[in-house]
Amino acid sequence: MGRLLIHVQPRAKRDEIVGWCGERLKVRLTAPPVDNAANEALIRFLAAELGVSRADIEIRQGLTSRDKTAEIEGVNAALLRDRIRG
Repeated sequence: MGRLLIHVQPRAKRDEIVGWCGERLKVRLTAPPVDNAANEALIRFLAAELGVSRADIEIRQGLTSRDKTAEIEGVNAALLRDRIRG
């Protein structure tokens, strides 16, 4: 299981990976940060980018924060860095 530290910028013009800021991956999402919309959009976006199922991704910390910790089943930390070219 891989752990991914993420910084989310909601209400962006498009969904995209900005790049690595230290250990955190900066991700822009069009979804607003209300009613769990940004968290759900993040899971959908990461699943598509990493080629895994949405069920394989869980946000463990930061459900109400821009800084989040996600765990992804079936990939390790090295593979995460290889798959994400931000």
